[in-house]
Amino acid sequence: MSTSQQADPLIGRLVDGRYRVRARIARGGMATVYVATDLRLERRVALKVMHGHLSDDTVFQSRFIQEARAAARLADPHVVNVFDQGQDGDMAYLVMEYLPGITLRELLREQRRLSIPQTITIMDAVLSGLAAAHRAGIVHRDVKPENVLLAEDGRIKIGDFGLARATSANTATGQMLLGTIAYLAPELVTRGTADARSDIYALGIMLYEMLTGEQPYKGEQPMQIAYQHATDSVPRPSAKNPGVPEPLDELVLWATERQPDERPVDARAMLDRLREIEKDLGVHPQVVRPTQIGVVVGDGAADSGELTKVLPGTFTAPVVSAEVDNATKLRRRTRRNSAKGMWLLILVLLLAGGAGTAGWWFGSGPGSLVAVPGLAGSTFDEAEEALSELGLVAVRGGEHTLEVDEGLTIRTEPGTGSRLEKDAEVEVILSLGPATVTLPKLQDRTVDEVSALLADAEIEVTDSVPYFTSFAEDHVVRVYVTEQGRDEPVACADGCDVLQGSTAEIRYSLGQVPDVAGDRLEDAQATLSEVGLKTSTTEEFSSEVDEGRVIRMLPRKDGGSWRPGETITLVVSKGPQLFEIPSVVGQTRDTAAQMLRDAGFEPSYSGLWNAWPDGFTEVTSQDPAGGEYRVSGTVVTLQLTVTG
Repeated sequence: MSTSQQADPLIGRLVDGRYRVRARIARGGMATVYVATDLRLERRVALKVMHGHLSDDTVFQSRFIQEARAAARLADPHVVNVFDQGQDGDMAYLVMEYLPGITLRELLREQRRLSIPQTITIMDAVLSGLAAAHRAGIVHRDVKPENVLLAEDGRIKIGDFGLARATSANTATGQMLLGTIAYLAPELVTRGTADARSDIYALGIMLYEMLTGEQPYKGEQPMQIAYQHATDSVPRPSAKNPGVPEPLDELVLWATERQPDERPVDARAMLDRLREIEKDLGVHPQVVRPTQIGVVVGDGAADSGELTKVLPGTFTAPVVSAEVDNATKLRRRTRRNSAKGMWLLILVLLLAGGAGTAGWWFGSGPGSLVAVPGLAGSTFDEAEEALSELGLVAVRGGEHTLEVDEGLTIRTEPGTGSRLEKDAEVEVILSLGPATVTLPKLQDRTVDEVSALLADAEIEVTDSVPYFTSFAEDHVVRVYVTEQGRDEPVACADGCDVLQGSTAEIRYSLGQVPDVAGDRLEDAQATLSEVGLKTSTTEEFSSEVDEGRVIRMLPRKDGGSWRPGETITLVVSKGPQLFEIPSVVGQTRDTAAQMLRDAGFEPSYSGLWNAWPDGFTEVTSQDPAGGEYRVSGTVVTLQLTVTG
């Protein structure tokens, strides 16, 4: 055991009371893979353990679990089986099928360029596995040679569903990023979106690499490679390798079209075309035999990011070969002849005890048992028919799930591969679609509380709208839940019954709009700006509010509550309004007084003048003088004299 192996504290540990860790076999930027023994089932497994520094990354953890769920839903011989997923303290792990062998990347490093039979065999298997994934609605998102396993026993499988998407940019090494960029579809570069056709593009790049020994786009920086994916067309492989048949040329070009709509819709469509090509060329997937290639896996793989290699020590590579040399044929013929006599003896013995043995084997022995087929994604009628053909009885079961469309099979009990006696019952667990959940009253709870309640109900919050209300700051005012397939949302502020998998909009309070009445204009503008509101102004006279101060805020034009970014109109005081004092000099007492009152002013003169008849009085002066401006109600003092 190497020093690094001895230093690994997980070696020898019993994980979750079940998996005894034996040795480390690969390490990458996201997780480490170990060989372990499942003590409960007494079998070797591959244990993938998430790195400790990612334990607090909830996004990564969810993708780690997503990988287990995605792969576990697929019952296909060309997909790496995931048996279990769990948490032991702070350590998250996956338990996977143990596959001694190498990756397609290692085979390409050894041989550089593959033969046509090799290429067709590997592509046929990979497309079969991906077709099962696409049929189940699963997009791999990280198809590349590092994730294609070539097992010693000849099996070819694709693995690492979902894990590559969980790593953030600052956890990937430059070499890992370059490796992933090399297979990145143009729409992922330009829009960041992926579907089954993005997997097809990656398969086209991988097919080009198998046929030519190199990737179509090269560059020192990931951005250079990404730019070529977005702007260039993949060349024909035959330009690099003239031995590539034209149909395979065309298959590469079809799969790597820059526009997703011009590619095969999914792996099934590409597989159908590949099998037509196989017939046209007379080349079919070949039997795989192990051949020594001298690849040693240990700590040297530490930075490669290839976590799917699961054999310590020296690998023997599965190599596809359609040719058998004459010496090999002669050796095989010699072995057959030497064994013929032994087989004749065995045949006599078998015939002698045949009746009893056959009766036991097919009556109550292993020959009477039937393996439960993989039925994930089928309807009940399809599952019932498949089980009936094997002599098994289908029993309908069901459970709620968001992962499988309603009415399709999630799994069977007993599971795929279980061996049962004929006429045994197999429960077909069908998806009942999302479950109905009851939400409590959500109004006046904090945003964090409501978000947690919705997450527990598996309802995704897609929008949060803040606005100013009388509710306390950060408290929820309204919640609207939209169920899948419906346009009208359900109001859930006071609680409601909705389906899991729905989406929600939260509307929450920022508290009340600050009251700035009476503040100086510049202070009021600063206060409202701090809470995200813009301002405009209008002015009016006021006898109560000093000039330059805010009288009031105008209400929102469309009614309702103010939202950040909106503009509030402030009414600012111009001070009291002034009016012109009329000139009353030369007028009689009563005429002058009436003129002042009509103009809004208050006349004042000595009461002794009231004893004189008005016709014998005349105003000789006034204070303030006529033509001056004063506020309404100002007192104007009159000086009078006697006339005649």
